[in-house]
Amino acid sequence: MKSMTGYGRGSVSSENFSVTVELKTVNNRFLDINLRMPYELQSVEAELKKIITHRLSRGRVDVNLQTERTEEVVYELNRPLIAGYLNALKQMQEEFSLSGEPDLNVIARLPNVLQTAKTDLSEEFLEGIKNALVLALHELENMREMEGQILKAELETLLDAIEHFLPLIEAESENVAEEYRQRLTKRISEMLAKSDSQIELDQARLAQEVAFLSDRSDISEEIQRLKSHLEQFRQIMGEEKEIGKRLDFLTQELNREANTIASKTQNLTIKEAALSIKSTIEKIREQVQNVE
Repeated sequence: MKSMTGYGRGSVSSENFSVTVELKTVNNRFLDINLRMPYELQSVEAELKKIITHRLSRGRVDVNLQTERTEEVVYELNRPLIAGYLNALKQMQEEFSLSGEPDLNVIARLPNVLQTAKTDLSEEFLEGIKNALVLALHELENMREMEGQILKAELETLLDAIEHFLPLIEAESENVAEEYRQRLTKRISEMLAKSDSQIELDQARLAQEVAFLSDRSDISEEIQRLKSHLEQFRQIMGEEKEIGKRLDFLTQELNREANTIASKTQNLTIKEAALSIKSTIEKIREQVQNVE
């Protein structure tokens, strides 16, 4: 089990350059990669994302890539950008009868007006960037695995808390039929007493009503499904691959069974236990959101 929260840093340096990659991840339903890198490296963005996608399956990934080059860097003019800017200035000058000449310093400060020559990105430099990313991913995954083990222990504790209530619910569910019988007998007797009627209570009919109501409030299936979901939950937590979405689905199923148990019976002990289970499931849901 891995958490989606983590941090990793990787650095590679040589005589001609140094590269540092920092990765920061938080939970997200899907894999969302956000790269911050120098403009001249935009050509390798797709390849870097491919490396990350191969290692991570879920989470928001913020990538901060910084480079420093000690060798001489060759720049190229972004001629279409400069030409478009100068043409716009000329039109402005003619249309509004303005005077003056373009300022070289202003043009030089335009975004992307100077670009690193594509041929200047050596294979050694590009390989250094990839290696720094891989090192950062190693550190990130180690941290996510450590966080995942902490999450697993917390989830195990919460699952144990749910199981603690199941014997109590099972024991109380056996008394439901008798509780219905007593409640119906008392209610019918009170109604007959108020009406001064001499009608005797039909025990056979009472037994039928009790059996009907008991069947409607039977929660044995819900208890068994709850146990089954808990067992599946533990099995999935022991797997190495992506499990977050499956655990999230099972959490919904656990909540469904707890809701049904609480709604099908009037037994206060069972209702209180079911509400406690629902509260625990909510804590599980919060933790599962961080599982990859």
